[in-house]
Amino acid sequence: MKSMEYREWLDKHVKIGKEVLWVTQKEVEEMGIPRETVFELTEKALAYHGKKEVEMPAKIGIHPHTQPNTLMHAMPGYIPAEYIACLKWGGCFPENRQKFNLPQTSGLMVYNDHESGIPVAVTDAVWITKMRTAAVSMAGAKYLANPKTEVAAQIGCGVQGTEHVKFMELALPHLKEILIYDVYPAAMDALIKECQPSVKAKIVKTNSFEEVVKGAETVFSTSTITSSPSPKIKDEWVRAGQTLILVDMHTLYDDKTMKRADKYLVDSIEEHVYFESIGYYPHGLPEIYGETGEVVAGIKKGRESKDELIVDNNTGMSVEDAMVVKHIVGLALERKIGRLLPL
Repeated sequence: MKSMEYREWLDKHVKIGKEVLWVTQKEVEEMGIPRETVFELTEKALAYHGKKEVEMPAKIGIHPHTQPNTLMHAMPGYIPAEYIACLKWGGCFPENRQKFNLPQTSGLMVYNDHESGIPVAVTDAVWITKMRTAAVSMAGAKYLANPKTEVAAQIGCGVQGTEHVKFMELALPHLKEILIYDVYPAAMDALIKECQPSVKAKIVKTNSFEEVVKGAETVFSTSTITSSPSPKIKDEWVRAGQTLILVDMHTLYDDKTMKRADKYLVDSIEEHVYFESIGYYPHGLPEIYGETGEVVAGIKKGRESKDELIVDNNTGMSVEDAMVVKHIVGLALERKIGRLLPL
C-alpha cells in the first residue's frame, strides 16, 4: 500500500480532520495481540532506527518534584517507510501506588495522518510501553546473548519484570531456568503464579542480588530508574561471557562493570547523551560500541565470542511505540473497536 492509499484507507474509517478515534487501555488489552507480533514489530522498528531511516528526537522531559524520581516524557516519532507519525506522552511516578492507589506509569499515544499532520487516533500507551519494552530487551538478547543460554535472570518482579519473563523464551529458546529476584518476596510469588503456567522454563526464586547475578548467563534488570545510580550489584559478581540487559540505566550496577564491558550498547546514543547531560550518568557514559538497532539491522556485529561481557542499555524509543500503535489503530478500525469523537 502506497502513502496516499494508506491515507485513503484511514479516511474511509475516520473522517480525517473531523473525527478522532479513541481506544481505551481495556480495549487495547482485549485485542489479543500476540507477543510474537509485538516482538516482530519491535525488531522492525529497531532495524529502521539502526539504518537511520527514522526521525526521532531525544526524549523531551520534565520532572515534577511532587515525588522522587519522577519523569514525564514527550516522545515523537516518524517512520517514513511505514507512513507513521505519532507522539507518546508518558509519565512515571514511583509513589503513585501508595499515595493514590494509581499505577506508577501512565501514557497516551497520538497517531497522526502523516500526509496532513492531522490527529487520527488517541490510544492508551501503557500496554504498548509494557509490551514493547520487554520486546526490545528480547531483541537485545537474541543478538547479544549466548544463543544457547539455559539460565537467565530477571531482577525486578513488577509489571515490567513479569512481562520480560513472559517474553524470554521467544529470544532464548533453550532456557531451562529463569532465576528471579525482587526486594519484595511477595512480588516474586506473584510473578511465579502469573507466569509459570505459560512459561516452559522453571522459574526459581533467589535470595539476593548476588545469587541471581552469579547464577545466570543473561541478566535482565527492570528496577525503577533513579536520578543517580544506587549500585546493588558488585563488580566481582559479574563474569566474562554474561549479557546484561538493562531498562533501568545504571541504577543497580557498579560503574566499573559498565566500563569494563567488551561491548556496551544503547538504544539511542542521542537519548543517553541527553540523560548524561541532566545527571543520570554522574560517572560519565562508557565508550559506546553501537546502538541496539545497528546490531538488529546487521550494521554492527553482535556477540562474537562466548567470553565477551556485553551490556545493552535500552530506555525505550518512540519508533518502537510507533510500530505497535499503527498495528493497534489498524485492528481497531477493521474491528470497529473504540469510538469516534468529533475533533
